[in-house]
Amino acid sequence: MSQPHPAVAQCRSAVRQALDVCDIGTRVWVALSGGPDSLALAAATAYVGRKEGYLTGAIIVDHGLQDGSAEVAEHAAQQARRAGLYTVHVEKVTVGRDGGLEAAARRARYEAIEARVDAEGGLNPVVLTGHTMDDQAETVLLALARGSGARALSGIPARRGRIVRPFLSVRRKDTVATCEALGLDPWHDPTNLDPDGPRRSALRAAVMPALVDVLGPGVVSGLARSAALLQADADELERQARTAMQASASTVRTDEWRCDMLAALPDAIRSRMLKMLAEARGAGPLTNTHVAALDSLVSKYKGQGAVHLPGGYEARREYGRLVITHPLDRPAQ
Repeated sequence: MSQPHPAVAQCRSAVRQALDVCDIGTRVWVALSGGPDSLALAAATAYVGRKEGYLTGAIIVDHGLQDGSAEVAEHAAQQARRAGLYTVHVEKVTVGRDGGLEAAARRARYEAIEARVDAEGGLNPVVLTGHTMDDQAETVLLALARGSGARALSGIPARRGRIVRPFLSVRRKDTVATCEALGLDPWHDPTNLDPDGPRRSALRAAVMPALVDVLGPGVVSGLARSAALLQADADELERQARTAMQASASTVRTDEWRCDMLAALPDAIRSRMLKMLAEARGAGPLTNTHVAALDSLVSKYKGQGAVHLPGGYEARREYGRLVITHPLDRPAQ
């Protein structure tokens, strides 16, 4: 028996490792765009599913944002079946504009996928996405440019809920090679390499090739490795922040926190705890600017007024305590 192409073997191995904790009969869905990354993922998932006893399928989302999107979705469905996934659903969505087109499209996509997964049911369903090591490196660079903290710099998580990303250890060139080796015909989104397109596309088309030219091909894996290290650090800091919050919860009201107690915490723990406190009350999502303003109320207080938070909430300092309220929560005067 001939051995599979090295790229094919690598993709299959990545999927097998990601699904190693799943039971026989688990429903495994591939979020399929029709591009080389998700199509290589579909083929690897079909192969591993047959070997390990998983129930596999594909979910394709037609955003309707480009001419011919329905044809692209249908072609993706045909290629999914050719790759070995015979349960295929195409979901057509309407994309809003809240938060920008890219964010709105992502939100609509995941909502449609989650709705289909819920409708189909099955044993502990998981959804696989085709994010690669190259996507991870691009995400880290974008976070660096925004001046983000450790959580954003940790990039794309390998798991979040039932979303699993097996290919964060796989290069994009290997997914392309996998499709070629298996005779699959992926769709190549023209916006992905458009220097005048979305920010990530410009990064992919111009910045990453320049970094590779200057720093060598190892820059992609280096950025991905940094993301993995920061992921572990961010997880531990957030664990400590949650522990500190739980330890204090029994001694104070849920909307009041002693500023001297908060100020005594290490900066990295305090900033995370402040974000958790505000978001637990219903405010959010908080930006770094909001967290910095909360921190000033606690550790650098000079009589400043209330900090306005998303959702209509506000934080203020009263008698040495940090108080987070919503106008609707206050008794009428």
